[in-house]
Amino acid sequence: MRTPTPVPSPPVVINDNAAWCWFQDERAVVDPGAGLLLVGSVASADGPDGARRDGNIELAVVDLGTGASEVVVLHENLEADDHNAPALWRRADGRWLAVYTKHKTDDLTRWRISEPGDPRLWGPERRFDWSPHTGGIGVTYSNLHKLDGRLYCFARAVNDDQCALVSDDDGDTWNYSGKLFTRPKIGYVNGYTRYVSTQTRIDLVTTDHHPRDYDNSIYHGYLEQGALHGTDGTVIDTRVLTGEAPSQVRLTTVLAASTVLTSSSVWGGERMSHAWTVDIRRAADGTLAAVLSTRGGPGPGAPDSGNPGEAYERMRPVPDHRFFYARHTPGGTWRAHPLARAGAGLLPHEQDYTGLVAIDPDDLDSVYASLPIDPRNETPLPHHEIFHGRTGDAGRTWSWTPVTENSAVDNLRPIVAPGDRTRVTLLWFRGTMASSQSYDCEAVALIRPRR
Repeated sequence: MRTPTPVPSPPVVINDNAAWCWFQDERAVVDPGAGLLLVGSVASADGPDGARRDGNIELAVVDLGTGASEVVVLHENLEADDHNAPALWRRADGRWLAVYTKHKTDDLTRWRISEPGDPRLWGPERRFDWSPHTGGIGVTYSNLHKLDGRLYCFARAVNDDQCALVSDDDGDTWNYSGKLFTRPKIGYVNGYTRYVSTQTRIDLVTTDHHPRDYDNSIYHGYLEQGALHGTDGTVIDTRVLTGEAPSQVRLTTVLAASTVLTSSSVWGGERMSHAWTVDIRRAADGTLAAVLSTRGGPGPGAPDSGNPGEAYERMRPVPDHRFFYARHTPGGTWRAHPLARAGAGLLPHEQDYTGLVAIDPDDLDSVYASLPIDPRNETPLPHHEIFHGRTGDAGRTWSWTPVTENSAVDNLRPIVAPGDRTRVTLLWFRGTMASSQSYDCEAVALIRPRR
């Protein structure tokens, strides 16, 4: 399916005080039967009506017929932090499940379940306490995926590794399942993982640690029939989420730490380091696409020792980030290609934050990127703008079309919401962002029929 060429139609504001992180999913989902779009976010004191809404966990319910949006509060004043955005799941009984946590400041996973067919009305909040397993270090993120009839909620928890809760009643109740990976902790936390799933398989890409503390590689693996596999099907763990978990370094490497691109590459001779996961999607034929970010730099350089803080000392005064598009076709190997320059860090104290990129879940040849540099000619821009990229050769080359232009504020963290193959439902938030806890941003939607 081909994505339509962008037309000069303005996006619709669906929440005037909203932002989200990128390690929870799904953050936005289309329900074509009901004609609704659901988008989760967190409000900040710096935004409209901020004193009252600060830290609200909110859900924009958008009528796709009229464009009208109703903002529902799932939890008032939980914590002002975009990491707390809810993950959404449509249950078999027509109810919606929303799951959310704080950002490592308590050990509770919280969830609410809607009335049948109406995501504007929600039942009481319920809680799972991780502290017997975490020892009180806190839990972060929620990612909902079903595998072989069981619903999993992946989170960063025990030892700041990837762990999971499991539900056999579609999210009514949850139990601790176990750790997916384990590593000796270096710096802030361990790996950052993005997931995509079918009913019988969960694919993931993950890092070693936080990129400010470690020169990460990116790894791929998948869960299927009770086992964890590398890309080629090699079994890594036969007792997933039980007992001792393996290190993610045993998975298949998608992009190795400190990769130096060949002279034939668009960034030939440069060292790519401190990688981070951005997005992953899977086509019906099993093809996988992932977007990764790295720091770029001249020459091979020396790898980090792994000691906390040394990453900052090795950084150039202004980090020069790059996006890569990685593709895997069943029976083949991962190929990672340069996608676009991502510019300097989005925030002074978070040098590895970027505007991010979203892959169209129904068209892996199509991406939407938030960039401070025009990918058509590498001209610096006053603000991050959204660009639509299309490839016809599995990511080797790209053509670009602007979605936003001449903006007065930054356009950040795009999402292409899954659920309706007949249209492209593009979301992002725009405004000013001082930190993950302080921002004045509004969420917008641009919805177009798919040609």
